[in-house]
Amino acid sequence: MAERSFVEEVKKLRLGAGEVFRGEGILAITKALLESGVGYVAGYQGAPISHLMDVLADAQDILAEYGVRFENSASEATAAATLSASVNYPLRGAVTFKATVGTNVASDALANLTSGGVTGGALVIVGEDYGEGSSIMQERSHAFAMKSQMWLLDPRPNLPKIVQAVKDGFELSEASNTPVMLQVRIRSCHLHGQFVASDNKAPAFSVRDALENPVRDVSRIVLPPASFVHEKEKIEKRWPAAVRFIQERQLNEFFAEKAADVGIALQGGLYNTVIRALQRLGLADVYGESQIPLYVMNVAYPLVDDEFERFCQDKKALLVLEEGQPNFIEQNVASILLQRRIGVRLHGKDVLPMAGEYTAAVVRAGLKGFLEQYGWSLPGVAAEVPQPQVTEVSRAAQPQLADEATPAAAPITVPTHLLAESAEAVEVAGANDEDILPPLSDTVYPRPPGLCTGCPERPIFSAIRLVERELGVHHISADIGCQLFSILPPFDLGNTTMGYGLGGASASALNVAPGSAPANRRAISIMGDGGFWHNGLTSGVANSVFNQSDNLTIIVDNNYTAATGGQDILSTHNTINPTRSTGHEIEDAVRGVGVKWVRTIRRTYDTKAMTAALREALTTLSKGPKVLIAQSECMLNRQRREKPLRRKAIAEGKRVVRERFGVDPDTCTGDHSCIRLSGCPSLTIKDNPDPLRQEPITAVEDTCVGCGHCGEVAHAAVLCPSFYKASIINNPSEWDKRKHRMRTAIIGWFQRGLARRRERHAF
Repeated sequence: MAERSFVEEVKKLRLGAGEVFRGEGILAITKALLESGVGYVAGYQGAPISHLMDVLADAQDILAEYGVRFENSASEATAAATLSASVNYPLRGAVTFKATVGTNVASDALANLTSGGVTGGALVIVGEDYGEGSSIMQERSHAFAMKSQMWLLDPRPNLPKIVQAVKDGFELSEASNTPVMLQVRIRSCHLHGQFVASDNKAPAFSVRDALENPVRDVSRIVLPPASFVHEKEKIEKRWPAAVRFIQERQLNEFFAEKAADVGIALQGGLYNTVIRALQRLGLADVYGESQIPLYVMNVAYPLVDDEFERFCQDKKALLVLEEGQPNFIEQNVASILLQRRIGVRLHGKDVLPMAGEYTAAVVRAGLKGFLEQYGWSLPGVAAEVPQPQVTEVSRAAQPQLADEATPAAAPITVPTHLLAESAEAVEVAGANDEDILPPLSDTVYPRPPGLCTGCPERPIFSAIRLVERELGVHHISADIGCQLFSILPPFDLGNTTMGYGLGGASASALNVAPGSAPANRRAISIMGDGGFWHNGLTSGVANSVFNQSDNLTIIVDNNYTAATGGQDILSTHNTINPTRSTGHEIEDAVRGVGVKWVRTIRRTYDTKAMTAALREALTTLSKGPKVLIAQSECMLNRQRREKPLRRKAIAEGKRVVRERFGVDPDTCTGDHSCIRLSGCPSLTIKDNPDPLRQEPITAVEDTCVGCGHCGEVAHAAVLCPSFYKASIINNPSEWDKRKHRMRTAIIGWFQRGLARRRERHAF
């Protein structure tokens, strides 16, 4: 059950030539794949392209009409290896995953694919989430493209350009026999706009054609001596072919090329941000008409030397906008200017931050500092306020200009930070000016991500904390996914995290050598069910069996890959999908690779059972790996599934009961162990109603989903007496109403008696 359903939206994928497609970026990408005659698509979910996988899953009927094979791959490596179908056959294929972590997982397959080259167009769609919206290490896909010499597209963020980039990507791949990486940023994936559709195409060469007409070409297999030839092919044939295609198809764009004697070269994905910054400086209008020359690199790699030489003619300064470090583009541009003896001053990271997301405010500060160096008098600008990103720009591309004579050779000026052995961060020009952003108030605190209300993983971490009170602190190897939030208060668990599904592998070294005296404690590793099926079964569990580990692995089985949007996996139970086989138990897989000590807790909210299982796993004399499987459905997906059914039942007049918890203010002692051990977002504090007690008491907000965990952990699996459970009944029966009247009468009788006693003892 995915985070979003696109069952209605995918109907737009049937639009034909001349019709206007309106929708989200990921839907536009899917439509572009169909219009390109793609033969197969695969991928692994991950922000910001999780929904692209959801769109493809919901569009399988349409894909099948055109003979397109779609797979939810087990991992990014599986997806990337799928592209081998394009090595020998003129078969167009696309894969998608999150970068850079997805690219890292897929790196072996991609490197081999790029070495041997492709016959059919091979497109790798990476969801680039560099910056504040990211949940991963701050790296970019650019380095991998350069390392393996895959061409990297970074289109301007508007739907027509993104759709065209998909089509250009396939053709560029075929023209240069090289897989192409299409980088789409968070804003590109989820912006809304429109474009004129074309007809969908069945693949000119299909998967069936490949199966029935097998081809074998030893020269495409990465094995010496062919692998040495591949390297020469990249430089001598594929690269020049790619550059010719980029120039002939005018994939890069020139705007206001002769408008001023300074210019800006920027990655296509930064175009909307730059236009917004120029607007704030009064140098561009709402349609994107700029007073500053812009060279927009919709192809971020390889760079085209001739186009840089053309753009730099008659200019005295060039600013390169490139997010992150290392500054690959800027260094490459410096080399081009030096080799071609182009006399232009180069700026980049000297006026812009060395690292970090280039927001409109940051870019505006850098542009202001750059332009003022060259005599531009810019008016003061009010503090930046949040504005929507430009999603569609109505303007015609500037015509290509005829080549002009190269200006006379002049001294080359390169920023000193490009020549230094170790570049240091340089303060952004104007970064401390009052016209950038006002400082945040001291009362605004960081709000890191956390577990949802009622999350079934919360009791697991509470149980670990309770057991550690008895047995002491243990080394805990965390994993990518929701369980990683346990490193934050109130749990403060976890020592390391190495990658998705690598929780078990991360603790593999923490075993005493054979023949040595056993350690007093065992290491604990945690992974989710998504990470388990991704690669944790082999790299974690099977590795532990093979190497006779004595550690404990906790597998959090919440029924989905919850952290990426709740997609189905092998062990998902409550789903019926004819295209997938689900319901396979994790316990069967674990026992299948040789684990003897396995326990499954069917309800993680049972704190008593969880603590008992953990205590046994950490103290048993049984040798070999221990695996504890903790099962309960992801509460977020459960609510997504149950709320529509509940609303429908209420609308039909059916009796519906839902539960929630509350705290009796007269009973609560103000101990707050419920908050300290659960950290549930629905728990808060409020003033004590008793004037003789000053400790604030616990209160439950309306967001409570009735899991009951907070009351159980308050006294280590014994429901705290200050908590009560209330049943909220919609469309109550006559018996419900009668019971309510009886309870109200009895409670009222006691309350009146209490009031009379208070009056008698009043002073």
